[in-house]
Amino acid sequence: MRWYRVTVFLLCCSFLSISSFAQNKWAGYGLETNYYSGKILRHSPKFPTILPKSVNSVELNMVYQTYGTQDWHSRRGYPLLGFGFTYSDYGIDSIYGKCISIYPNLEIPLIRKNKFEWVIRAGFGLGFMTKRYERYPTFDTINTAIGSRMNNYSIFTTDLRYRVNKHLDVQVGGNFSHVSNAAFRTPNLGINTYGAHVGIRYFPVNAQPERVQQESPKLPNRWLAQLRVGLSAREEVAPDGPFYPVYLITAFASKRYWSKNKLLIGADYSYHTNVEAFLKNNEIDPGSEKANSWTSSLFVGNEFLIGRAGIMLQLGVYLKRTPVTAAAIYQKLGGNYYLIQREEGLLKELCGYIYLKTHTSEAELVEVGFGFGF
Repeated sequence: MRWYRVTVFLLCCSFLSISSFAQNKWAGYGLETNYYSGKILRHSPKFPTILPKSVNSVELNMVYQTYGTQDWHSRRGYPLLGFGFTYSDYGIDSIYGKCISIYPNLEIPLIRKNKFEWVIRAGFGLGFMTKRYERYPTFDTINTAIGSRMNNYSIFTTDLRYRVNKHLDVQVGGNFSHVSNAAFRTPNLGINTYGAHVGIRYFPVNAQPERVQQESPKLPNRWLAQLRVGLSAREEVAPDGPFYPVYLITAFASKRYWSKNKLLIGADYSYHTNVEAFLKNNEIDPGSEKANSWTSSLFVGNEFLIGRAGIMLQLGVYLKRTPVTAAAIYQKLGGNYYLIQREEGLLKELCGYIYLKTHTSEAELVEVGFGFGF
């Protein structure tokens, strides 16, 4: 609670400073703070057996309420954009340490009625861990959850909010967060937390700026042939061991619908040099290591289009697995940023992307690359 009091004090100072200089052009800009309390989800038998009684976090989130200056604002129900900072105390500093995270986030309304609203929010960014698995120079091998200082940080929340007036909101909700490096460094079980939170949000000028009244053009429900080419890397088995590249290629078809989503269906292929090295080092199936080091799968997915950005969710089923791949299904979650987005021409889409691939609650890798649409 000490950190929460300090945060509230700083927040109040920020409110006074912002209010002193705010002009009408700052309508829709605000600042919120949330206090989180929850528990660690022990999702693997390999996870440390000593769990804290509670995990406590404080969040500061700079927010901007969209009001129709771009087409996608109205298509998405006027979502709220944010850039957050969270300080998380995992309760047992000698094992888990603390996490300092920064992340852009997007809040989408589900229900709005009078002064009440129900929303969902997702954020993806970076999390710096103060403690990690380490054999040298300090001996810290109990923390088998986190093997690196810098990690992916993902947070999902849902809030019930009450608007006190045009400046102030109060909220209560539930949350889930995930920290891991997707096996870029080992060990990498990741830390998953869940819990509840309370918070306030303050807008110095106005929480709901006057909306721009314009009709968004309806986009055709077109089909595209699409290709993704990606690269990843893994540190296999032993901590502080060598890195091995993973090569990925995806071919799929997409159909845009409702002018704001894309339905995806296609096939994934990946070649894992880390698996090939593991098979060779352990003399498993000599002579066939390369043939047993690739996977293929079929998947369906959905992309939520937000201007030049897209949030992608994908669920896949393996047709062929490597000898070390136990799961039958996998998930991918991530974002696209479109460098080219047009209705005509041979190349209609070009994007850079970053995805997190998981087997349920355990991350496998982070994939980065480029996507093409024809």
